[in-house]
Amino acid sequence: MDGIAAQLPALLGVLVGTIGTIVATSLADRSRWRRNQTVRWDERRLDAYVEFARALKETHTIASRLTGGYVDRDVALAELAEADFRHTLAWENVLLLGDAPTVAAARAWRDSVWEVERLARDGQADADRPTLLHRANEARDNFYRAARGGLGVGGGSVAQAELLVSRLNLPTAPPTGTPAER
Repeated sequence: MDGIAAQLPALLGVLVGTIGTIVATSLADRSRWRRNQTVRWDERRLDAYVEFARALKETHTIASRLTGGYVDRDVALAELAEADFRHTLAWENVLLLGDAPTVAAARAWRDSVWEVERLARDGQADADRPTLLHRANEARDNFYRAARGGLGVGGGSVAQAELLVSRLNLPTAPPTGTPAER
């Protein structure tokens, strides 16, 4: 009995060490799994944002060229329908994977592009064209700002709206916000 009592502290030490190793390994594995999941979802979120931006920018480009009379109307309307379909599919991924601020910014960008698209489909000259285009550019900047913030991308501003305003031939700074806010 004295032999077992003498070995008891050593056995307890081994037992405590084993339990400690199991707990530490389990915590490290759980942390690694969470980190891998975060990276995995961030990659998918980035892909969703990129696809949405590409599809919506395509719609915006076709619609803005159509409103300016720079393209064949029938061809552009067919391209617009195809681009709108791609945008709709990409929107679903943003809804599924996006964080709330980015989804809200994406919705605002989508709505402002819809205004440009509506103008293009109507086929009539509109004095608000430059303002609508500028509003869409600002909404795009807000989407990129929200997406970069949600993904933790640094590097400063990538805003383009103010750089593009000179191309829109606006006499003064365009009003921002919705018509009800003005």
